[in-house]
Amino acid sequence: MSTNEREIPDTTITRDTRAIDEITGNLYESVAIISKRANQLSSQLKEELVAKLEEFASDHDNLEEIFENREQIEISKYYESLPKPTIRAIEEFLEHKVYNRNPAKEDTK
Repeated sequence: MSTNEREIPDTTITRDTRAIDEITGNLYESVAIISKRANQLSSQLKEELVAKLEEFASDHDNLEEIFENREQIEISKYYESLPKPTIRAIEEFLEHKVYNRNPAKEDTK
């Protein structure tokens, strides 16, 4: 993960929409970019989590194995404690770490 999770707040905070608008000149365009980045981050996290949890998958599960698998529980708790993809996407956007281009704007220049 490129952005340090410790720097990112784990709760909702009030944002200055002018700061978000400032980067693209259009608040709605900025929100669309942030949304696409959040979807990318969410997909990456899901892929990582599924890959790690596949190690614990078995063809035959019984109740004892399900309740006693502490490693699987710890992995799940770790991913639950990470900052949400939307918050990470906003932080990356505000720090100019998200590359975006608008072909419509480039054509008018």
